[in-house]
Amino acid sequence: MGIKYNKRKIFNDPVYGFITVPYPIVFDIIEHPFFQRLRRIKQLGLTHLVYPGALHTRFHHTLGAMHLMQLAIEELRAKGYEITEPEAEGVTLAILMHDIGHGPFSHALEHSLVSGVTHEDISALFMERLNTEFNGKLDTAIAIFNNKYSKRFLHQLVSSQLDMDRLDYLKRDSFFTGVSEGIVGSDRIIKMLHVIDDELAVESKGIYSIEKFIVARRIMYWQVYLHKTVLSAENLLIRILKRAKELAESGEELFATPAFNVFLKGKITRSSFEQDPEILNQFAELDDFDVLTSVKVWKNHSDLVLSKLSSFLVDRKLLKIKMFDEAVSERILTDLRTKLAGNWNISMEEATYFVFTDTIANSAYNLNHDRINILYKNGEVKDLTEAADTLSLSVLSKPVEKHFLCLPSHLTNQL
Repeated sequence: MGIKYNKRKIFNDPVYGFITVPYPIVFDIIEHPFFQRLRRIKQLGLTHLVYPGALHTRFHHTLGAMHLMQLAIEELRAKGYEITEPEAEGVTLAILMHDIGHGPFSHALEHSLVSGVTHEDISALFMERLNTEFNGKLDTAIAIFNNKYSKRFLHQLVSSQLDMDRLDYLKRDSFFTGVSEGIVGSDRIIKMLHVIDDELAVESKGIYSIEKFIVARRIMYWQVYLHKTVLSAENLLIRILKRAKELAESGEELFATPAFNVFLKGKITRSSFEQDPEILNQFAELDDFDVLTSVKVWKNHSDLVLSKLSSFLVDRKLLKIKMFDEAVSERILTDLRTKLAGNWNISMEEATYFVFTDTIANSAYNLNHDRINILYKNGEVKDLTEAADTLSLSVLSKPVEKHFLCLPSHLTNQL
């Protein structure tokens, strides 16, 4: 009894106040090195280069999502929906570990360090490993996370268009960036939750809170997650890793921590994790510090491309970025790269590291995924796009696509 009591710790969270650890197994997972690693991975990658306060971590976020999950469980139970203790423990563990597979700088390097493996895939691998270590205590959590549990609404609390993950990250990211447009009424939304035909639904009187949630998500994507300077910084980091891997694979000696070296020198795919259990251990050693320390050293590397890219990021001399409604033509790209190659005495291929284009899209509400159900007093259930009356959410559900061009500042007068 004393051990169980000792594991009922509290965290003082700047967004919600005191957060309680609800189950001994939750405490054990939080204490595990796999989870503690999230303290060393920033929630918003390089966004702090635009919003200096955005230094919060994946650790902060997962605890916040766990707290909201506790509120949701209490609310649904109070309305008579059955959630057993094993199910409550399982769904709490599922939300706690939903981001455990994130790599350094979160989404920025998700497809650079590994190939064809998402952070959700790696989260599932970590859960399986932990389940073995904890003698099957995560069986229910894994089933809920993978949407293979009999009660579908539990998975929706973890992963859907109105899950505890999104409710926390919008509110938390808004708090730490200072972008007030992202503030959402998470408490009211949770108070309005119901379960109809094994799917989550929101009482009709909570529809304005849901509308504000959708709008807040759209604004936060343009103002924070897809801010043009953040895009420039993240794409710079992606190209640093691309160049480093290119050099490492050709036999060039590069400074890197042991774990980071594994991912620089080899192409790590899903089968790599399946065939060699040690790969997951190496991934568990990776965090923001491995990458940033290496990039700092690479500033002085003999390869001009790697050294320039690394200096630009470390010293925040970012590439300029221009946004367009239409794709940038190959002629413009070739002209700019030709000028840069002549300026810096580099090849046209090397110039592609400094002059490049890509596309981004922002969709606040995806009609192809789980819908947000609105429940009326007469028992009727409508999709949010049919129920909303103050906003045209059908318009907000359409992806907005933009194109961007990154280039050194001295070339901007060539556009």
